[in-house]
Amino acid sequence: MFRDGARKSMWQEEIKRFSADENINEKNFDVIIVGGGITGVSTALELQKRGKKCLLIEASNIGFGTTGGTTAHLNTFFDTTFDEAINDFGEDQAKLLANVGTEAIEIIQENISQYQIDCDFEKKIGYIFALDEKQNNKLEKMVEAAEKVGINMKFCNGVSFPVSFVSVASVSDQAQFHPIKYIKKLAEVFISLGGSILEDCTCISHSEEENSITVETSKGNFNAENLVYATHIPPGVNVLHLMAAPYRSYVIAFEIENNKYSEELMYDLYDPYRYYRTHVVNDQKLLIAGGEDHKTGHEEDTGICFSNLENYVRKYFNVGAAVYSWSSQYYEPVDGMPYIGKLPGSKGNIYAATGFRGNGMIFGTISSKVISDLITENKNKYKKLFDPGRIKPVAGFTSFVKENTTSATDFIKDKLFKEKISSLAELNDGEAKVVKYEGGSYAIYKETEGKTHVLKSTCPHTYCDVRWNSAEKSWDCPCHGSRFAINGKLLNAPSTDGLQRIYFNENEDKENI
Repeated sequence: MFRDGARKSMWQEEIKRFSADENINEKNFDVIIVGGGITGVSTALELQKRGKKCLLIEASNIGFGTTGGTTAHLNTFFDTTFDEAINDFGEDQAKLLANVGTEAIEIIQENISQYQIDCDFEKKIGYIFALDEKQNNKLEKMVEAAEKVGINMKFCNGVSFPVSFVSVASVSDQAQFHPIKYIKKLAEVFISLGGSILEDCTCISHSEEENSITVETSKGNFNAENLVYATHIPPGVNVLHLMAAPYRSYVIAFEIENNKYSEELMYDLYDPYRYYRTHVVNDQKLLIAGGEDHKTGHEEDTGICFSNLENYVRKYFNVGAAVYSWSSQYYEPVDGMPYIGKLPGSKGNIYAATGFRGNGMIFGTISSKVISDLITENKNKYKKLFDPGRIKPVAGFTSFVKENTTSATDFIKDKLFKEKISSLAELNDGEAKVVKYEGGSYAIYKETEGKTHVLKSTCPHTYCDVRWNSAEKSWDCPCHGSRFAINGKLLNAPSTDGLQRIYFNENEDKENI
């Protein structure tokens, strides 16, 4: 299985690529689902079970995005704490939110049981550690609010944790699993029920009539009554891009010396918080540690994030080699609550699910129930709480720059231009830089064997300049989170097109990207 970064996650050992249909002769469907992570696969299966004829399209391969880069904690508490939810949405809505984790874990367990999925699912206790008095004050508010909404979070004693802490609270009925083993089986069941999957199929755009939607893709046009964007953020230009900000989180999986450390789920309250759990891969137990989150494209040296995380873990934990290290992307909603439901600005037949913060496995799973209910029954108990339309567009959205969806390549034969670009960059092998020249901005990367990639540095989405991500060897947009490979290939929406490439003669390799 491939994913959206140069670094390999521990879940990629499971599959290289999902075996999906190469060509779909049928053009008309009840529902088209865009995105092959846990949200898209779970939603496609649920709708197919309800008698809908579904097509799932994925720009790369199943599990390519966040699902292939998650740490797969399954929680009944969230990054938006219950005291924050009570303050912002009221106690009744906070109590409704408290149902989500339990219901999502039940859905996962039901699927595991019904379809006999071997995905390393385990129930766990979660422990939240306050490392100083400020964090302790926050934990006290969390415990008090959890009691109000019916979540069993309580202070406890006698818990082992190598980092010095002031207090700790436990939360029962948490869980963990192997996300790729899980969605791989769901995808197989989806196909067995008559569903269709197209991998390596990019959703370029959609056009919506009153009762029908035409979806333009890299493999042709398809028609549907309903469209679901189960992506990081809906591709193209949409108001949700102003309501959710992209973030990256970093993960390292270490060999555990003498198999020490708790088998449970552990979290501190540092900002951004760090989180830990164990998992057995290839008969080897590993400690998975995550943290060092920052806004996408806003960290000059992303490699330092891995270094900081590793140094912190090694300072307190007795661990061996770092076997895997990777980063992953998620979106922060402006008010702390995910957006699951009808897409703002649509005629009511297009749906979106995004803004999950660090709780993607839970909110992705509950999205399958929410969206399926809205499509088949036009109601769901979480409809109001997660309604993407609850946030109104900010002033100026109508002048939001439209996306350029035209793939382009420039052929430049000017020897002076090539020499000047090379001179401005002055790159060693494996280095990258954005340089300005004669009013243009260029993203340049030099491979270890000396081949140089020159791209226009302007993201096609809304024309922000991309920035180099040294850890994942990608060009990341700091505005809305689009990401691109060294050759300009699109890795993550909302852009629907890659970066414009520059060739210095027409005989250079112009591989399809």
